[in-house]
Amino acid sequence: MHARADGQGRPLGFVLTGGETSDYAAVPALLAIPVSKPRLFLADKGYDGDFVRQELLIHGIKPVIPPKANRKHPPSCDFQAYRDRNRIERMFNRLKQFRRIATRYDKTRKSFEAFLSLAAAKIWLPYFVNRT
Repeated sequence: MHARADGQGRPLGFVLTGGETSDYAAVPALLAIPVSKPRLFLADKGYDGDFVRQELLIHGIKPVIPPKANRKHPPSCDFQAYRDRNRIERMFNRLKQFRRIATRYDKTRKSFEAFLSLAAAKIWLPYFVNRT
């Protein structure tokens, strides 16, 4: 499961791939989610690859991805901006509070995506309710 989130750690969209699929294969699908264009792309080392970095720079998005340990010439990473990635991890933790998502009970992709959308709506709901 790959997700796109806003600056506050709220989910904007999801891309599901197989467990054996490489992380950076989901990047084009994440960028195709119809929401505003991001300024930064915060991701973990699984997304590190020259193709991903090139694709992001072509689209005008700054990649904030720490380099893998086996790189001969590691590109620089803005670790100050990378600290904000904890918001994305907290979003995944909030999603996994729903037992059905954490254990992947659903047999079909369609039903899993539907419940992911419901869980994302529940995360967004407090931001639309008047807190007076």
